[in-house]
Amino acid sequence: MKSHVLKKRRKTRQIMVGDVAIGGGAPISVQSMTNTETTDVKATLEQITRLVSAGVDIVRVSVPTMAAAEAFKHIRSEAKVPLVADIHFDYTIALKVLEYGVDCLRINPGNIGHSERVRAVVDSAKDKGIPLRIGVNAGSLGKALLRKYKEPSAEAMVESALTQIDILDKLDFPDFKISLKSSEIFMTLEAYRRLATQVDQPFHLGITEAGGLRSGTVKSSIGLGSLLMEGIGDTIRISLAADPVEEVKVGFDILKSLGLRHKGVNLVACPSCSRQNFDVISVVNELELRLEDIITPIDVAVIGCIVNGPGEAKVAEIGLTGASPQSLAYIGGVPDHKVNNENLVDELESMIRRRVSEKEAAIKDIIASS
Repeated sequence: MKSHVLKKRRKTRQIMVGDVAIGGGAPISVQSMTNTETTDVKATLEQITRLVSAGVDIVRVSVPTMAAAEAFKHIRSEAKVPLVADIHFDYTIALKVLEYGVDCLRINPGNIGHSERVRAVVDSAKDKGIPLRIGVNAGSLGKALLRKYKEPSAEAMVESALTQIDILDKLDFPDFKISLKSSEIFMTLEAYRRLATQVDQPFHLGITEAGGLRSGTVKSSIGLGSLLMEGIGDTIRISLAADPVEEVKVGFDILKSLGLRHKGVNLVACPSCSRQNFDVISVVNELELRLEDIITPIDVAVIGCIVNGPGEAKVAEIGLTGASPQSLAYIGGVPDHKVNNENLVDELESMIRRRVSEKEAAIKDIIASS
């Protein structure tokens, strides 16, 4: 089915952010960003730990001051995930976090200042093998571009990116990724599409300042989903005015829905109707809460009646077709046993966790024998 829906991934060079490959055909990674005060090392590390538990691949940390850079040193030494430092204006902060072992720098060479300052940052990154991210944002385009284009536009964003790219090209530094973010979906789509034909660097996708949990999820799903279906995009961040953990969940849900990456429980559930033989909505909501800790891929179908239930259950690893007073549980697509409807959540959780344990054990055996 994927071959009929998704275009072939855009070919790009590959960079490494810590141990995470970006571009070059690598799995699309999911990022988030801390919203704590970076100088509060304890709070920042606690948030990073929660993001790691949610499955995040890379975490970005804002480093606006030298005090934040000193805090970042301690954060880097404790965090168990690649970290990107977000730097603006002050090149000495960039040099400091490079010294402290950052995995990637998010900068705009154009706002670092004099060319010698940019060279100092690039030389240090090159010496340490650290990639950069050029981040173009429609809300912070330079004055010259705004005078030329009158207002933020895809053309202005692409020109800004090409200007930054030219600086790095002249310094013989190819190890960078690019983002072209706007809060306006169509501007973002056009900018990425335009630049995709001109460079081979990997793309970091996002709809910036997308909004709250619901509205931001919708905007990000439409924008990022459109690009991913076209084969554009190598790493993603969902920008939500919400708990950063929600960004990770939504990011993986987008990738799962497109068949691009599967982590955790892929839950297929009916919206429920008068045919349902149990309260589908409450069962599904409770299951999602209980199973948030699972990162091993597993397909689960929970359907409230026999109209679509058997078909969905037969293609899932764990399935349930509603009936009364007992529903029929499937394992590996095969009817296995009946479950009292009062105990559906407990029984489904138990079945799913057993299946996950079996899969994890099988993976360990394969690794041990290889």
